[in-house]
Amino acid sequence: MLQETRAAPGRVRAMLDQDAAVYGALAEALRRRPPAFVVTIARGSSDHAAAYLASLVGIVAGRVTASLPPSLVTRYDAKLAFKGAFVVALSQSGASPDIVRALEAAAAGGAITAAIVNRPDSPLAAAAEHVLPQHAGPEESVAATKSMLATLACAARLVATWQEDGDLLRALTGLPDRLEAALGCDWSPALDSLAEVSRLYVVGRGPGLGIALETALKLKETSGVLAEALSAAEIQHGPKAVIGPGFPVLAYGLADPGGADARAFAGELVEAGAEVLLAGVAAPPTGALHLPLPPPLHPLLDPIVALQAFYPLAEALARRRGRDPDRPPGLRKVTRTV
Repeated sequence: MLQETRAAPGRVRAMLDQDAAVYGALAEALRRRPPAFVVTIARGSSDHAAAYLASLVGIVAGRVTASLPPSLVTRYDAKLAFKGAFVVALSQSGASPDIVRALEAAAAGGAITAAIVNRPDSPLAAAAEHVLPQHAGPEESVAATKSMLATLACAARLVATWQEDGDLLRALTGLPDRLEAALGCDWSPALDSLAEVSRLYVVGRGPGLGIALETALKLKETSGVLAEALSAAEIQHGPKAVIGPGFPVLAYGLADPGGADARAFAGELVEAGAEVLLAGVAAPPTGALHLPLPPPLHPLLDPIVALQAFYPLAEALARRRGRDPDRPPGLRKVTRTV
């Protein structure tokens, strides 16, 4: 896991250096047939990348995005209306039958379809009209890291190319270097705070929510911590009532409006005496543990950088707790659901 985490900047650089014609063709198709809405199909870490993609699509492209439960197609044989849709399936392996079947149903329904996938020879790639390779290379650890970061970068490149967003496209060229810088951010002080915990919240908002979701998953699968991700708004509607001694909160206080909300909530918790770990560039409120990040690159790319900074902590925490982060109990690298 750690080796693959460290390889991520190079793999993202390789992805950005290739496939310009592929992204251009997809962008042209979307401009020729502007979609009324966007649908994502994914599971696990890829579904968290889909949540990030949904935020970018809303912010930059002004479209509503829905996450499609594949079981509607595979278990309930729902006849879904895909006319006018842009449907994106996201997967590392491209091998799960339910993801493939759902994308096939979208194509049959007249949607523009795309797959962000690490295996361009996979069944999912064969089912897609447009294939956006992750170029993450072979991934041996069950816990996806470099493929997840490559997926997020693909999602940002897709939206930037579609919308001809020059600022975002230019910022993407600096992403690999910023990911390298994130690997130098020391989050090891969090090990003492998390070594014995059994549960915690991870808080983000906007594009940072997808990263919070991924953080919670990695803490579950590698360290056995019952982590739950919530937006800085949703947590106010009841869930914060369980926060107390022995229930820490990890918040992503990124440099955007949603990150500011997460930071403000973290400040409220510190004043109430809760244990808070705050990821961000600026120093946290007194009493919170600072998880440092590199200088901001772009509000829509900074969540990717923050996730890169988190992954080494997840690997180290698993080992601190006596677990093998590369072989979580009961899990396989490729999960095939129907």
